[in-house]
Formats: sequence, structure tokens, C-alpha cells
Amino acid sequence: MDTTHIPTLMQMADFVSSSAIELHCTNRKEAYSYIERVLVTCNYYRLKKPVKGVVRAYLAQVTGFKSAQLTRLIGRHKSCGHIVLAPRTQPTFIGKYLPEDIAELARIDELHEDLSGPAMVSILKREYVVFGNKACVRLKDLSSSHLYNLRKTHRYQLRHTHFVKTKPASVPIGERTKPRNDGQPGYLRVDSVHQGDKDGEKGVYHINLVDEITQWEVVICVQGISEQHMIPALIAALDLFPFVLLNFHADNGSEYINRKVAGLLQRMFVKLTKSRPYHTGDNGLAETKNGAIIRKALGWIHIPRTPDNVAAINRWYSAWFVPYLNFHRPCAYRITTINLKGKQIHKYPKTGYMTPYEKLKSLPNAKQYLKPGITFELLDIQAYAMSDTQWAQAMQLQKATMWESIQL
Repeated sequence: MDTTHIPTLMQMADFVSSSAIELHCTNRKEAYSYIERVLVTCNYYRLKKPVKGVVRAYLAQVTGFKSAQLTRLIGRHKSCGHIVLAPRTQPTFIGKYLPEDIAELARIDELHEDLSGPAMVSILKREYVVFGNKACVRLKDLSSSHLYNLRKTHRYQLRHTHFVKTKPASVPIGERTKPRNDGQPGYLRVDSVHQGDKDGEKGVYHINLVDEITQWEVVICVQGISEQHMIPALIAALDLFPFVLLNFHADNGSEYINRKVAGLLQRMFVKLTKSRPYHTGDNGLAETKNGAIIRKALGWIHIPRTPDNVAAINRWYSAWFVPYLNFHRPCAYRITTINLKGKQIHKYPKTGYMTPYEKLKSLPNAKQYLKPGITFELLDIQAYAMSDTQWAQAMQLQKATMWESIQL
């Protein structure tokens, strides 16, 4: 049937009762026009109710519209005399961040192993402002909240591919107190991370040392936590800090609270302190870094404690991971204020995110804290040799090479 032809009421009734039903209207505009012509030709509003039902059934079969939709269209024709397509009321928004921006965000996120929102926002801004990465021209203005929205998008997801508690021990070595840093670097928080057990065999251990003020972090791997392995590892780790060390704070683990370690620190004029009972926050900074840094980098998989495995991990640590943590990974820094009631209020402002190296340089008269022979000019060469993302990319490649050399 041609849609330009309007059948009689008898033909409509025959069409409705026929089993051979064919839809004639190919689009909504044509359907609206045909309904309007049928209503006018049949003088629909003067028909009796049974006949109106025949016309509605005919229109439903020809157009494919539901009964409720036909009711709305007939009502619109009765009120205004025409049935036309309603104009679009929903505005079409142009997204600020293009598909290539989301792909770049996913790439950078993957290389930095999904840092927190404020840390990633800081890196994206540094990529454009400090290192001139043109791909971040729009991402540099990304907010932390919207970053999490972009991480949920389908395009981003297509592109982006337990702590071990130490046993308490009471040893009369080291002062049991919380260190008072007086705002200067050199006050270390230290803890050990165990790399899994398998069939009763212990895995390697990681020694995590974090400065309380700058969050400068050094990680080193050892075969075990006996004096044979700990003393050389601590000497090497302490030598990697660019500033003078004043305090060494650990929990009550026997790998630190012993006469060998105490003697080593005494020769270096570093004070040894240990955590107090019922004060879990005394070593909270190191505990936090254990999960956010080491577990995220190496996971929980068992790594046998062979000399070759330890050497491979330490090569990656010293050459790539430790420089990344200190020169390229932003950290949050707390600001403490006192309100009118005398209560301390701790905040971590988004504008306060910076790398440990930037934090060190921001301290008043920062040069006074550096070790002899170390200058900021020398440290700048390493800090700005690559952008944050370029270093993270190279670090991930070297990490893959390290895993290939490890015997599991």
C-alpha cells in the first residue's frame, strides 16, 4: 500500500483483520505526516468510539507505534492541528578532554602505577609546565575529582590495562620515644617488608627507610634480616641520602634493635629510637610507604632469597626505583593548624603536592642540610634529565627486565 493513499474505513478494518501485515512508514517524519492525513481524511474526531478504535489499530500496524504514543500524537494534533517532530531539547556538550587526552592519561597512569588523584594531577601539570609535554596541554588543568571520572570511562579502561606484622620484643637498646624533628630533614622512619613464604621457605626482605620531613625514601633488598646481611645493607642505604642523618627510628624488631646496628649508628652520630607501646602512629609513615610503594611495585609473590635475586632487585632499586621515588613521584605533605578550641587540625592541601626533592629544596636555607660534596646543582642534573613520565616508562621497562632475570 502506498502511504500517499488513504484507505476507507472498511479497508482499514480489513487491513487490521488481515494476517499479512506490512509496515509502510520508513521514518518518524513520514509516520507523523501519514497519521495527520489519516486523521483529517477520516474526520477522526467526529467518529464513534468503535470506529475510532479501528483507525487507531490501523495506524498502530502501519506505523509500528504503541497505543500510548498514538494517544499522545492524536492529542497533539487535536490541540494544535499538526503533528511535527519535537525540537531537540537536550544540548549537545563538547567534551573538554579529547580521546587522545584520555589515552595519554591512561598511559601515564599505567607507568606511574595508578597514584592517587592529587599526585597524578601534580605529575600531569609538571609534564606540561616543567618538561614541556604538549600532549598534556589540556590534562594540566585536570582536577582530582574529574580524574577519577575519566578513569571510569570505557576508553580509559580499554587503554589501561598483606602486611606482615613484626613480633614485639623488649630489648634495652635505643630510646623509646617519638623523635622530634624540629622541621629539619635527617629523621628516618625504618621498617622491613617480607616478600612472601612458600613451602616453609622465606622470601627476600626489603628495608624501607623514609625521611619524616621530606619523605625522601630509600629501599634496599636483603637475603635475610640477620646481622650478616643487615649491616652492609644499612651502610649502603644510609649512604644514598643526600642530607645529613640525625635520627634512626624503628619498631621493636630485633633486626634493628641490636648492638651491631646501635654501634653502626653511634659511629655515624645518628641517634637510635624505637616505637612506644600503644602508639601505633610512631612508625606510621614507614608502614604506609610499605603498602603504597613496595607492595605496589613488587606485589606479594614469593621471591626466593638467592644472591642473584637480591642483586637483580637492588640494581633496579638503586638505578631506577629510588630516583623515581625521590625525583619524580609527588607526595602529600601535612599542614597542621590549631583552631580556637586549641585542637590540632591536620590537612593535606592539593597545592602542597611535590616530590621529595622539591620539598628538600623548599626548606629554608636547605643547603645547610646537604652532606659534604653534594650540591643542588648536581642533584638537579639527575632530577631533570627526564620528565616524570619518561623516567617512569624507562623504569617499567627495566622492571620487566629485572623480572626476567629473577628465578622464582
